[in-house]
Amino acid sequence: METSLKTRILPAGAAATAAAAGVLAEGGLVAFPTETVYGLGADATNATAIAHLYQAKGRPAFNPLIAHVGDLTAARRIARFDAVAARLAEAFWPGPLTLVLPKTEGCPVAELATAGLDTVAVRVPAHPIAHDILRAFGRPVVAPSANLSGHVSPTTAEHVASDLSGRIDLIVDGGPVEVGVESTIVGCFERATLLRPGGLPRAEIERVLGHRLDQLPADAESDNGQPLAPGDGGRPLAPGMLASHYAPRTRVRLNAGSIEPGEALLAFGPLRISGVDSAAAVMNLSASGDLSEAAANLFGYLRALDTKAARAIAVMPIPGEGLGEAINDRLRRAAVGRE
Repeated sequence: METSLKTRILPAGAAATAAAAGVLAEGGLVAFPTETVYGLGADATNATAIAHLYQAKGRPAFNPLIAHVGDLTAARRIARFDAVAARLAEAFWPGPLTLVLPKTEGCPVAELATAGLDTVAVRVPAHPIAHDILRAFGRPVVAPSANLSGHVSPTTAEHVASDLSGRIDLIVDGGPVEVGVESTIVGCFERATLLRPGGLPRAEIERVLGHRLDQLPADAESDNGQPLAPGDGGRPLAPGMLASHYAPRTRVRLNAGSIEPGEALLAFGPLRISGVDSAAAVMNLSASGDLSEAAANLFGYLRALDTKAARAIAVMPIPGEGLGEAINDRLRRAAVGRE
């Protein structure tokens, strides 16, 4: 893609909000912070704008996008809520939860954004800047992570600029995000199903539901990394489900028990690992072992280590409970094809 656009970067505020709404109304692309990661926004009702978004990210056109709206009332205009979906929305919105729901009759979200599915992924973000932009614009906004497709997701405006400068119209700089991993995605089908772990831990959702979330069957992902939507030609049901995703350019080695020559270290907790003194670089997601801190640091630290010209990034084991499930999910996808 040609990178001929002049990308403006504006500090968050009333002027940036008005500029963002104007760009979106004209079919342009705006990066802005949500509480999870920076999103790349386009008018969800404008297929041409969405095509430009896919082009800017280099994103596969079969991967559906999340429609962001300002509140539950707006969500009900594009998606049908049963009792379970309503309970989850009332408990966790605004917040880092995306629901995959049947489309409403006459749903205005463009088919290109839903990858031709009969469902739509919808979220009400909690970040005040995202909320202000959605309110000023007045229509749903698709906003996948504001990075080149497959690259590490952005948690600062600088990360966005390094990937997308010259490809998009505007970046609204709201400082570092709080959560640091993408939203949890739950499909509200016959039973609530976890489609992607993320910034809202599974246990909190299950507490509200009163039962465990279903899981996609193991054969829902094909050998070439495309998760299979049963009876729907193998298309992903939700964003972030491709096997290779969130990937730095440097090879990622998981569950490292020692550091090999030339490797950088992505650590977690105390540095009780052999070879650490000779590592090409060391960054610790959380020296105290705090999973919330680790999630907030994950993508920024992967990006930083990716610049160190190491032969690989060795990742210490990270517990799988709570936010650790989402962290390990992102790391596994970062490592696909690079181990």
